[in-house]
Amino acid sequence: MGRVTVRRPVVRVGPDGRRSRPDALAAEEPLEIRVGGRALAVTMRTPGHDVELAHGFLLTEGVIGDRADIAVARYCDGVDDQGRNTYNVLDIALADGVPPPDVGVERNFYTTSSCGVCGKAALDAVRLKTRYSPAADPVRVSVDVLAGLPDVLREKQKVFGSTGGLHAAGLFTPDGRALVVREDVGRHNAVDKVLGWALQQGLVPLAGTVLLVSGRASFELVQKAAMAGVPVLAAVSAPSSLAVELADEQGMTLVGFLRGETMNLYTGDTRVE
Repeated sequence: MGRVTVRRPVVRVGPDGRRSRPDALAAEEPLEIRVGGRALAVTMRTPGHDVELAHGFLLTEGVIGDRADIAVARYCDGVDDQGRNTYNVLDIALADGVPPPDVGVERNFYTTSSCGVCGKAALDAVRLKTRYSPAADPVRVSVDVLAGLPDVLREKQKVFGSTGGLHAAGLFTPDGRALVVREDVGRHNAVDKVLGWALQQGLVPLAGTVLLVSGRASFELVQKAAMAGVPVLAAVSAPSSLAVELADEQGMTLVGFLRGETMNLYTGDTRVE
């Protein structure tokens, strides 16, 4: 498997002058996801939990809705200049009766900031694809529990502690218990890994859960949470305008600027006690 961190020399400059030392960097490598041998998407990710990433990606793109929809996930042959498998191409075989996706090599056809579709088109696309609406989820979570989640997430970010260069996503119960935490150079990949783990565990739709991300809440992340039936999405930074629109339309609770005892409740504030 690929390395999660890479050691590189660095010249550190400070009050005492310059000195050379090794530094740990978060690894970043391409992962090509194929379905039935056909290239579907290429994403830059931190190696590790690739099968979870692929499950989460296919779930949030509306290709699959259950772990039984995937028959086999296997790495394809791909070697570096030393003859070692790079583990950077993953082929997914869908179960019988599951239709293949009709898209090309393009990550998140509807959700990237540069895709060129208008807000209404993006919202309509998610509405049509969502299998698990969180709107009727009666879950409640306290302000105290929400306030403590970022600290729990940071404690479980092992690679971030050595590199300072990774995003994280964590799935929690309403009482603040961490179910799973994943790290990646891409926040969308971290979320895909979390949701892929949940799909493999048979937990989707994710009723009664809180998803926390260690950055801003973009439209893409709200879309992913909605596709998995997550009722509460919290972020330590700001949401985008379209993220708030989508969360409101899907009946989700969206929490932003979750820092210490303060937070902004953008949608679904009745779930927060």
